[in-house]
Amino acid sequence: MSDIPALKIGPLTARVPIVQGGMGVGISLSNLASAVANEGGIGVLATAGVGMFEPDLDTNPVAAHQRGLKKVLAKAKALSPEGIIGVNIMVALSDFDEMVACAVEHGANVLFMGAGLPLKLPKTLPLDSLSSLSTRLVPIVSSARAAQLICRSWSKQYNYLPDAIVVEGPLAGGHLGFKKDHLDDPDFALEKLVPPVVEVAKQFEDKAQHPIPVIAAGGVYTGADIYRFLEMGASGVQMGTRFVATYECDASDAFKQAHLDCKPEDIMIIDSPVGMPGRAIRNKFLELREAGVKETFTCPWKCLHTCQFQKAKYCIAKALTQAQRGHMENGFAFAGANAWRNDKLVSVKELIATLMDEYRQASQS
Repeated sequence: MSDIPALKIGPLTARVPIVQGGMGVGISLSNLASAVANEGGIGVLATAGVGMFEPDLDTNPVAAHQRGLKKVLAKAKALSPEGIIGVNIMVALSDFDEMVACAVEHGANVLFMGAGLPLKLPKTLPLDSLSSLSTRLVPIVSSARAAQLICRSWSKQYNYLPDAIVVEGPLAGGHLGFKKDHLDDPDFALEKLVPPVVEVAKQFEDKAQHPIPVIAAGGVYTGADIYRFLEMGASGVQMGTRFVATYECDASDAFKQAHLDCKPEDIMIIDSPVGMPGRAIRNKFLELREAGVKETFTCPWKCLHTCQFQKAKYCIAKALTQAQRGHMENGFAFAGANAWRNDKLVSVKELIATLMDEYRQASQS
């Protein structure tokens, strides 16, 4: 694999420049993340709903999620002792600060922060000496402006700059950082977003005294896509949907089958209860919600700051947990715009080998 450049984030080197996107609830846990890390990429655990297997989730959610994260992180590191294991934490989580502290304390190599701009970092971190951390800090943005805001904010407040930046375009799965009418607008395509973010990163590299690699995300599906974005100046890519169709993915068989069975017309944009548009696979659960049928539910704990549960037709945390467990009649699958291209399950090893072959072919053509 010497002909594809490694992805370097601070002292970390991923010989395969692929970050496996963090997918909640419970879609990317220890099995998937460790498998990707063992193949030379960066495996990522999703913290959203990570306490789903803890018996006291409803009565003690903050502690349950910390305990859950500690367990899956320890397991992933045990399964991939030499690999790079990252943790994805949504800024919108009510327990964002606690989850960041937990991830850092228990040895996450990289912390990816998305679903909101982390202009202020948690006080649970050593804010006057962030460079002492062994965990690399990587925000996820949807524009060059957002990247610049974070760089300026961190530089001013903490004399620290991101170790890398993920720029995620509108073809991603799950919650999207765009207005609905921007999702199909060519001006907001990932190809238009990457070069300006690369320029922002370069502007701050002298002050950072280290490179700030940019990672392209959202709709990256083939090795040819990887080659294209690296040619634009990105140092790596993030891929989520492609990894759902692997044996090692932590989702239920029914969740994976929803990906394998879907057609282009099945992929829809939903209005999530958390106040963002989201991309998912159409099913009866979503059709009923679209028709105005409200699910009866209680909210034992407002897990996301942005959730308007009083007005919501369903609890998204519950729906995604049900889907992860295979109860698709009570939930649904998030998916990227290219999910319909998944047609069979493969191993992570086989997938990454295929992507590398496709990259080589693209680079030689």
